[in-house]
Amino acid sequence: MRLMIAGGGGFRVPLVYRALLAGPFAGLVSELVLYDVDAGRLAAIEAVLAAAPPQAMLPRQGPRPGLAPAGPPVRSTTSLAEALDGADMVFAAIRPGGTAGRIADERVAQELGLLGQETTGAGGISYALRTIPPMLDLAHAMKRVCPDAWLVNFTNPAGMVTEALVPVLGRKVVGICDSAGGLVQRAARAAGVVLPEGRLDGVGYYGLNHLGWLYRLEAGGKDVLPGLLAEAGALAGFEEGRLFPQPSLARLGCLPNEYLYYYYEASRAVAAMRAAAQTRGETIHRQQSELYPRLASAGAAAYRLWDAGRRSREEGYLAEARADGERRDEEDLAGGGYERVALAVMRALSGGGEAELVLNTPNAVPGPDGAAAAAIPGLPLDAVVEVPCRIGADGVVPLPQDRPADAQLALMRRVKEVERLVVQAAAPSSAGTPPNAGTRREAALSAFARHPLVASDVLAARLLTGYEAAFPELTALWAADP
Repeated sequence: MRLMIAGGGGFRVPLVYRALLAGPFAGLVSELVLYDVDAGRLAAIEAVLAAAPPQAMLPRQGPRPGLAPAGPPVRSTTSLAEALDGADMVFAAIRPGGTAGRIADERVAQELGLLGQETTGAGGISYALRTIPPMLDLAHAMKRVCPDAWLVNFTNPAGMVTEALVPVLGRKVVGICDSAGGLVQRAARAAGVVLPEGRLDGVGYYGLNHLGWLYRLEAGGKDVLPGLLAEAGALAGFEEGRLFPQPSLARLGCLPNEYLYYYYEASRAVAAMRAAAQTRGETIHRQQSELYPRLASAGAAAYRLWDAGRRSREEGYLAEARADGERRDEEDLAGGGYERVALAVMRALSGGGEAELVLNTPNAVPGPDGAAAAAIPGLPLDAVVEVPCRIGADGVVPLPQDRPADAQLALMRRVKEVERLVVQAAAPSSAGTPPNAGTRREAALSAFARHPLVASDVLAARLLTGYEAAFPELTALWAADP
């Protein structure tokens, strides 16, 4: 199987390659093609792969001692048509504007006293407006060059981007994020629940990307989640349990995804971000601006430099939600997550056996009579949601979940409305006739105003003006339509 990675110069690409060396994904890929618009970043990642000591590149569950890993051959290109030619599977993890764009996504919002975060709130809307158009270009190119290939999307904001791609690729696109699956696994360990490999038996989870809740966790037919939520000591043993006050979790009756910290503890998050000397984007931009040129010329030291940078980056993740001096768990710092989810999806889609994972996919559950029901009752059938799914050679099928509590459903509906306004602003209409320029900009303005972390027409106007100044391509987007 030929795997193409769009964003092949991305910082996490070596984790995908490492996962292909041994364990359940060894032998899955016959050729790995790295595509990126930045030849310098491609050269840096190629240097990392070439310099990696074999044992360092092995996944944590590696082969027996004495067995040398054999990874697939790798080639890189800056030509999209060349990269897609013969592709069976495409992973997409692009960042238009690079880390410099992320700085503006965060800073424009933060300077207005709002949450400055790359996927949640105003920054996430700006990021999506810039990202959806090139992702649509990729999807249309796939339809021309490799129409049978699947697109596994990790490009953020994953839910919004996936929703924009469904009209082009249909069920041949799925969005992934390791945040929800990581929550399930960490909660299960804390509660002493052993989940069968590739199964989510007794797990209830519903939401949108970066906006979801674990509401059921069964062991032996009994829901053990209430007991976990009542145990402050057990909750303190994993990240999501520490993010939220234990009495609040007990009242809520479920475990929120870590990104809900930005909703439930918005004022604390904003204060911590404003108190920091740099935004998260500024920290990563500085790190990568210094690191990438060194990687390309580092020779045998390239892998060591990359791995040190990876650990530093992982340590800073969601730092604004942690107490001073609190370090992330070693399990998190070991790296990875996205690549294991993506490759598990790839293996199941290619006939390697069914798997169950939390994914982003349309809400419709096909019925035996051809009718469809909602995986999350109360949300539209065509809305992209994040739920446990069964993946096999026939595709991705969402598994039915309970109807969310009123407050959770209301929040999901409002954020989904925002997501759809963003898609309307950034993508042609489903009928094939693009809206006029005013309608696109008005949709973007409404998205900012309707988002619960903005909730202001005045702030929405200032946000959009600020992002237009930072990103001229937005003004070009409004002007592109007749």
